[in-house]
Amino acid sequence: MSISRRKFLGWVGAAGVGTVVARSAHASGNKHFEGYPGSFGVLHDMTRCVGCRSCEAACNHVNSLPAPEQPFTDLSVLMQERRTTEKSFTVVNKYSVASRQTPLFRKIQCNHCLEPACASACFVKAFQKTSTGAVIYDPSVCVGCRYCMIACPFEIPAYEYNEALSPRVMKCTLCYPRISQGQLPGCVEACPMEALTFGKREDLIETARERIRQFPGRYVDHIYGETEMGGTSWLYLSGVPFSQVGMREDLGVTPAPELTFGALSVVPIVAGLWPVLLTGIYAISKRKEIIFQQELEAVKKAAQSRSKEEI
Repeated sequence: MSISRRKFLGWVGAAGVGTVVARSAHASGNKHFEGYPGSFGVLHDMTRCVGCRSCEAACNHVNSLPAPEQPFTDLSVLMQERRTTEKSFTVVNKYSVASRQTPLFRKIQCNHCLEPACASACFVKAFQKTSTGAVIYDPSVCVGCRYCMIACPFEIPAYEYNEALSPRVMKCTLCYPRISQGQLPGCVEACPMEALTFGKREDLIETARERIRQFPGRYVDHIYGETEMGGTSWLYLSGVPFSQVGMREDLGVTPAPELTFGALSVVPIVAGLWPVLLTGIYAISKRKEIIFQQELEAVKKAAQSRSKEEI
């Protein structure tokens, strides 16, 4: 059985380092982290979104992603519910709600949690929450364990299963290279309806509250992402309950690392059995090989003896 270096490091790392890091992540989760002061975020006002997919096209362009099978001008894709993939960091879904004459549209991407579960679950620290608000990924240290995919409550990270040599975990980066240089995220810059607003997270929360105050009949009195899972850098306003546009309302306000620790702390233990199992398989294989060689030698000696007797 051939084992790639990436898989081997994943098994060994999970067995040793993983347990220690998981414990420290849980300990750090005992104190709620409210985000870096002045960090950025995006407010998505779903009442303004028209489902034009301009954000998808812009995201594809700025991240140099492969072109989709259907062009971004083809709105027929909105007829089916989609999720982000390793080739699509953001998607727009359409929702028909009984209480509304017109549909609602929701843009889906990484929410860039204040305390990201992906970062807390990653024992090699491939994921990092930056002071800009973006959660970024370093593929050079990733061992492909995919704990991040298990941990994420929003089911965002996607894996490059078709990349045999160096697969990566792919997701929205909040256009970290762009915002680090004072530019807008690609999706925000491209939105023709101003359904996406970029700015400091605390300012976006105030903007959202002011819209709710001015137009109470237009919005649900809640800013999704302000407190969910301890808070996210991506915030949402909606004209209907968030569950009606495919969003979870059972997440609570506890940061994800605290919730995932119990389950994920078991994963390194399970993964830790792999080196033991592999050692056992190796020992059994070697034992079989020794027995085979002994039997082969016995057969050779018996054949040689018969040959001498015949002579």
